[in-house]
Amino acid sequence: MTEPRPFYHDGMRALQDRFDGRRVADRLAQHRRRYDFWDEDRALIEAAPFFFIATSFGDYSDCSMRSGMPGFVKIVALGTLEFPEYDGNSMYRTLGNISRNPNVGLLFVKFDGTTARIRINGRAAIVDDADTLARHHGAKLVVRVECEMFSNCPRAVHDLQGGRLSGYLPRPGYDPPAPEWKSRDYIKDILPRNDPHRGE
Repeated sequence: MTEPRPFYHDGMRALQDRFDGRRVADRLAQHRRRYDFWDEDRALIEAAPFFFIATSFGDYSDCSMRSGMPGFVKIVALGTLEFPEYDGNSMYRTLGNISRNPNVGLLFVKFDGTTARIRINGRAAIVDDADTLARHHGAKLVVRVECEMFSNCPRAVHDLQGGRLSGYLPRPGYDPPAPEWKSRDYIKDILPRNDPHRGE
């Protein structure tokens, strides 16, 4: 994104402070936020057959899925991707929101046991020049997104392909193990006071 805005707003900060998580939140932003694609980001995005996108405008919010043949999402510049808008149901909820508010959220995730995922906050633009359309077979329009990326905890990603739910999620009579990220050098000594894995 051309002009990074603060990663957290006051509502986020209030909850971080309530649960003693500000130190962890700041450290994760320092180590996991980025404005260009890591190699694993690129591999996930370029092979994705789908992703989820959230948009909003005023009282209107929408979450949708975009699908295509692997490669339909293209990385076209530093921190910038494009995806085609194919023939659809004529509601234009996603693109209609983008036409009024460029702020979008994208989620790429694989449910195959690898826990590969990437969250993107971005600023989107609708593009329809001939050269851009030519890059995307079958596109009516193209959406270009300048990306701010960050990785979230992989423990909640189920292995749907293998038919296994995540072993890290709470349930009665079961104490989940600590996720790997809590043992990283830049995190382990600053976990919140009531974190169940503090001191492990």
